[in-house]
Amino acid sequence: MKTVSFTGKSGTGKSYQATALAQRRGFDAIIDDGLLIYKGQIVAGTSAKKCATKAAAMRAALFNVEEQRDAVIAAIEDCRPNVIMIIGTSDRMTDIIADQLGISRPEERIYIEDVSTDEERKLAAHYRIDEGEHVIPAPLGQLRRDFAGYFMNPLKLFRDKALGTALDNTHPERPKDSGPSDDRTVVRPTFSYSGTFEISEQVIRDIINITASKYKGSLMVVDRMSNGRQLNMSVTIDVRVLKDPAAIDSCMAFQRDVHETLSTMTAFTIDSVNVRISDIADNHKELISRKLHGQ
Repeated sequence: MKTVSFTGKSGTGKSYQATALAQRRGFDAIIDDGLLIYKGQIVAGTSAKKCATKAAAMRAALFNVEEQRDAVIAAIEDCRPNVIMIIGTSDRMTDIIADQLGISRPEERIYIEDVSTDEERKLAAHYRIDEGEHVIPAPLGQLRRDFAGYFMNPLKLFRDKALGTALDNTHPERPKDSGPSDDRTVVRPTFSYSGTFEISEQVIRDIINITASKYKGSLMVVDRMSNGRQLNMSVTIDVRVLKDPAAIDSCMAFQRDVHETLSTMTAFTIDSVNVRISDIADNHKELISRKLHGQ
């Protein structure tokens, strides 16, 4: 197993560049901020970016927590990667991580200056320092439970989804991702907040109503509620449907769309989306009526 280091000052875009670099060079494993990422999937570790304090984040990044360290060591033995790329802020840091994990120190050292321009590093520093953005080279879905409520730009994603525009334009100045395999997720770590993150119930209602607009010919939302939790959110939606054999299929499709849209736009962990048929309309006029059928 070969060990490679990828180093640069904090906020210069290492994690953002890591996925593309690993793909170009055929590195199948990445150690980044306390995580072992193997073939694009997190297999072990605890992200330093979810720690409540910077001191705790440093301990996690250096694998000073025994349980975390042992889990990553076991995962490395299980995965048997051909090449592990360790990301750090200095050669000394990557050497310490290698020693902690019981693997050889890097035999090849790559620096952020080797793979990015000065302009790209300045832009990365802006997003880190001024906007508090951190990148994890792993898919969004894998991080949702650990980072529920802390993903960046949910309102921009909401606006783009509603307008039907591309979702990869959160930052036009940045190069677009090369494709589905180019997985990276932008988060704002807990320790960078001085307060709490909340999304109002009205936003949840708006997301549901916009999603329902795709089904305006077959169903109408008459009531909705959620338990308001960022973790394990449950949503219940009452709908009126048109009397039609395809009504159940429309409700199921609507249910899936709401689950996907809420997950994408709020980054909350959605435990369940329940769609209840509370009324059946005989025609389109009754479907869009404000009153329940029969009242």
